[in-house]
Amino acid sequence: MKFYLLIFILAFLTSFNSFELNAQEKTPRKYKVILDAGHGGKDWGTSGSFLKEKDLVLKVTLKVGEYLESMTDNVEVLYIRKKDEYSHPKVRANFANDKEADLYVSIHANAMPKGYPGVFGTETYVMGLKNAERNNEVAKRENSVILLEDNYEEIYQGFNPNEPEVPIMFEIQQEAFQENSIFLAQTIENQFTTRAGRKSRGVKQSSLWVLWNTAMPSVLIEIGFLTNAKEERELSTDKVQDYIASAIFRSIRDYFEYLDSIEDN
Repeated sequence: MKFYLLIFILAFLTSFNSFELNAQEKTPRKYKVILDAGHGGKDWGTSGSFLKEKDLVLKVTLKVGEYLESMTDNVEVLYIRKKDEYSHPKVRANFANDKEADLYVSIHANAMPKGYPGVFGTETYVMGLKNAERNNEVAKRENSVILLEDNYEEIYQGFNPNEPEVPIMFEIQQEAFQENSIFLAQTIENQFTTRAGRKSRGVKQSSLWVLWNTAMPSVLIEIGFLTNAKEERELSTDKVQDYIASAIFRSIRDYFEYLDSIEDN
């Protein structure tokens, strides 16, 4: 009897030590996220009566980064810019690819043509060819920064954002990442509605150059319309900027937790 008891104890200790060793060997995965404050420097982006897009989105982007750096221990934050400086889209995409990032998040502010001052709310874009008329307007505006380059045709290999066949040029390079991009985009818009008190205009697909050229799940967030007087005033406040930044932070955190849960299964 003592012999069998000894065998049981040895087997238990061996099993326990093996479990403890496996637990020690399994280290939490580290993720890299690129935070891209849209526009900057000579590229103002859009503007309202007193806010410039490049200034607003930089403030929000830095707040998102602060949340991630202080409230997660498995996320490395890399910034396209941390001050008012210009960086053309190809540099942004190449930076993300060179760093082998796990996620690319580009933050922007929206605008409507004159005659539509009542439009407001958030939108989050993923790469896709389903360009409704409104989505195509956003794509043209965000892609038009390419034209600021003196030699843009050489840099972007003949790409002209004003050509009507541009949507066709965007082959589904992002298809491998689209499911995860959509998951994150939906999480962001849900956070905007339920936690930040913003009106969500939904997740949309469009032919955005910077999303097409990033080799990872990618989203472009429009945090509100500077052409709406009420929303512009709200976006100018620290309180609303913080609500928006915290919503984006929670979405990124939840996205990486989702990836961990998939790997565990």
